[in-house]
Amino acid sequence: MAISVEEKRRLIEPEHPQVSLRRQCALLGLARGSVYYQPVSEHVENLQVMRLLDEQYTATPFYGIRRMTAWLRSRGYAVNHKRVSRLLRQMGLEAIYPKPRLSQPAADHVIYPYLLRGVRVDRVNQVWSADITYVRLAAGFVYLVAVIDWFSRYVLSWAVSITMDVAFCVEALEQALSWGRPEIFNTDQGAQFTSQEFTARLKEGGIRISMDGRGRALDNVFVERLWRSVKYEEVYPRDDQSVWDARQSLARYFAFYNGERLHQALGYRTPAAVYHGGYGGLELVRA
Repeated sequence: MAISVEEKRRLIEPEHPQVSLRRQCALLGLARGSVYYQPVSEHVENLQVMRLLDEQYTATPFYGIRRMTAWLRSRGYAVNHKRVSRLLRQMGLEAIYPKPRLSQPAADHVIYPYLLRGVRVDRVNQVWSADITYVRLAAGFVYLVAVIDWFSRYVLSWAVSITMDVAFCVEALEQALSWGRPEIFNTDQGAQFTSQEFTARLKEGGIRISMDGRGRALDNVFVERLWRSVKYEEVYPRDDQSVWDARQSLARYFAFYNGERLHQALGYRTPAAVYHGGYGGLELVRA
């Protein structure tokens, strides 16, 4: 039986006299960064600017660097385009309109075609998606990755890290695959998802790989909607103090999101009811 990430974390003994933390994580197949770390240190003013950028991006994801810069200046922040660009890149954010991407694949990574244009999504485990978002803390930030089933909107797995590395994305993928196998797995072209570690695991499972077109963030629209819900309903009202607090609050939120939050697009059912119940009569078509 597959062991959940939370159960693996509880097995970790940071002060074990004989087995190092690194070795324990390796034995459990757990990303070390998700177990033992402190919030990223960042200049106080930059953290404040990043908080504002995150909120404004969530409200107006079509704002590019110039609009974001002008918006911050209108609120009294003496920022230039280069600084805003750097902070947005650090946060993993980009405007939803055709432009060079802030999240670039590594030079030696393979880019796969987008497979979902015009596809009728009418069943669970037909299409899954993964994406990364920035989550602010009271004095720092972390990154959150989640895997979602398109048809049911069910969040199959999630993980947090202080860096946008490959390890925590693979961790979330492995956890999601304990539920089953999708026919198609869709992501953006970021280096985490184009990495050999990530794509090899998908190919090993016989899963077709799909990647968003350049500058088409709406290709992954269901995850974008999830992030809006997470931030407006959980992250912004709470402002968690620590990574541990954030992990606990996110665990509670995703349990609510899956099992209690009603979705109009699902006929006012919950994602869990649709994912586990196999409801028919619902249909999604990608333009």
